[in-house]
Amino acid sequence: MTALFALATSLMWGLADFGGGLLTRRTPALTVVVVSQSIAVVVLGAIVAATGAWSEAGPQLWFAVAAGLVGPVAMLAFYKALALGPMGVVSPLGSLGVTVPVAVGLVLGERPGLLQFAGIGVAFAGVILAGGPQFRGAPVQRQAVLLTLLAAFGFGAVMALIAEASTTVTGLFLALFVQRVTNVTAGGTALYVSVRRGGRALPEDGGMQAVRSALPALAFVGLADVAANGTYAMAARQGPVTVAAVLASLYPVVTALAARGFLGERLRGVQAAGAGLALVGTVLLATG
Repeated sequence: MTALFALATSLMWGLADFGGGLLTRRTPALTVVVVSQSIAVVVLGAIVAATGAWSEAGPQLWFAVAAGLVGPVAMLAFYKALALGPMGVVSPLGSLGVTVPVAVGLVLGERPGLLQFAGIGVAFAGVILAGGPQFRGAPVQRQAVLLTLLAAFGFGAVMALIAEASTTVTGLFLALFVQRVTNVTAGGTALYVSVRRGGRALPEDGGMQAVRSALPALAFVGLADVAANGTYAMAARQGPVTVAAVLASLYPVVTALAARGFLGERLRGVQAAGAGLALVGTVLLATG
């Protein structure tokens, strides 16, 4: 079950990142974050009310608050990096965030077996190669690298924090709701400050109408991100965090395949090899 939940996490994060990256090419990144997460708040609020999850409130929700503060910073940095491109820089470096929950798991005493250690190494190498690493080019590319490293650390911290925020399924709904409310509060504040300083909140082409027309895509991005956090928390609770975190970090492979399927981007040889290695690493982790 750990492998199943973690791979579902990769699928949803990969598709959410692909959608978020496309949206930020037209709409300011902060607006994408705030609107997509606001939609998630409404849906999660309804689920919390329907399941009576408020009864699960406790000190562990501070982990969700912390995740909610870190998350918008990571998402904003990642979406800006995706908008700057190239994907060959952003996708593979974004996976470095896996080192945070893996390190936490090792510190807490987890010791994967030999096959799992091999799987971690193979899968991680596969993820890096699947992005088709490109480190040469203009200063914009160096800015994308810095933004992606910031996002990677933030995503890794969110993975570690959300895994500690609940112990039951209903508690997980409440933790995700608290996390998203914090996301929207922090992101909305940043958007307000940005507008006050002369920044844009709406697309230059189309304004509010463009945002309205993008609502289905924004909803998908927000809800897929929430679902991915939920399945990751369940994966980390079912099995070793070190295994769950590595399998969940395969999302750059999904992003690259989505770009191939929807945008017609051709996979380079190194990307195809990386996807194959990621698959081999997944098998080793799941069977180890």
